[in-house]
Amino acid sequence: MALSQTAPLREAVADALPRRPFGLRFWDGSDVPATEPDSPTLTFNTPQALAHVLRAPGELGLGRAYVAGMIEVDDLEGALRMVDTFEPPPLSLRQRAELAVAVLRACGVVALPPVPKAELRLRGARHTIARDRRAVQHHYDVGNEFFALFLDPSMTYSCAYWKGRATTLAEAQEAKLELVCKKLALSQGERVLDVGCGWGSFVIHAALRHGVRAVGITLAEAQARLARERVREAGVADRVEIRLADYREVSDGPFDAIASIGMVEHVGAEQIDVYARRLHRLLKPGGRLLNHGIAKLKDFDTPDEGAFSERFVFPDGVPLPLSRVLHALERTEFTTTHVEGLQDDYARTIGYWIESFDAHWDDAVRLAGIERARIWRLYLRAARQGFETGWASVYQVLAHR
Repeated sequence: MALSQTAPLREAVADALPRRPFGLRFWDGSDVPATEPDSPTLTFNTPQALAHVLRAPGELGLGRAYVAGMIEVDDLEGALRMVDTFEPPPLSLRQRAELAVAVLRACGVVALPPVPKAELRLRGARHTIARDRRAVQHHYDVGNEFFALFLDPSMTYSCAYWKGRATTLAEAQEAKLELVCKKLALSQGERVLDVGCGWGSFVIHAALRHGVRAVGITLAEAQARLARERVREAGVADRVEIRLADYREVSDGPFDAIASIGMVEHVGAEQIDVYARRLHRLLKPGGRLLNHGIAKLKDFDTPDEGAFSERFVFPDGVPLPLSRVLHALERTEFTTTHVEGLQDDYARTIGYWIESFDAHWDDAVRLAGIERARIWRLYLRAARQGFETGWASVYQVLAHR
């Protein structure tokens, strides 16, 4: 494509955005340079990338184009910071018209590209059991082998604990599991429920180290299958049961203690009070609850975590403010006895995941396909940024019935 075809577009962008903490490079090799040093450059490989951005301005359009391989970024962390902080100026009618004409000249008539196959848009009421099951399956259907590429050998998919003597991710995850056991004061023969048990790391640890009888529940079928295998390999199949179930489907209490690690983020404002009441009923009088989950520290009026995460990563996953979780527990007559924040711990944990994921990039593509691999490369970095910038934290809340 001739250079002159994108010249009007470059001029219109420069006029509309006199301050640019990013650079743009187009499919013909021409560019609009950044106006600030050390800024990321976004390369639009095809006019269809621009079509994605125009159809869904903001993070969804950019995310779609990135997932589809239509946009490349030379500094992904820098681009995420830019998207998070940059506020474009309001455009006049003249600037909007000039941009529209320039886009048409540069791209011609471009058919709207299809959304990436990895995108999911759920329908119906939020946080029904059926919809929650579909949302969870969407996140985990990349497969157990995919997650094993970046998690530690225990397959613990939540914040590790670095405040002790841990020097490796595996040590920090073991320290977190033991921390939960100690906070719950688990003892031999007690009955424990793990809500959102993942691949079974907590129930295995609690059974081996503290002699409890445990039930772990998850909505992900492949996850449950591997968790059962891991339970058998650990020699605790006589004391640990893994169920494919929602927390609203458990009816065989009472339990002496309940752990919910990295699951409350998926309950939602619609069900947080139901969640608290359900766990309260499942506990014996005097029973203990350890609720470990992400909580947002900003954007309290935002209904979801963001368009990209909502469509590609964690549909319906919305971290609530800590105060809302505590309010639900208190209304259910739980007594909160201890709260601990792990914001820095999670940023460090995700840093290890990123390093391992990048080291196994070819395997990630082989196992999940290029779209899903690009989603995780972007998602992990965005998640770490959320904890580094103070958008979110992780809290362990210990409460008693």
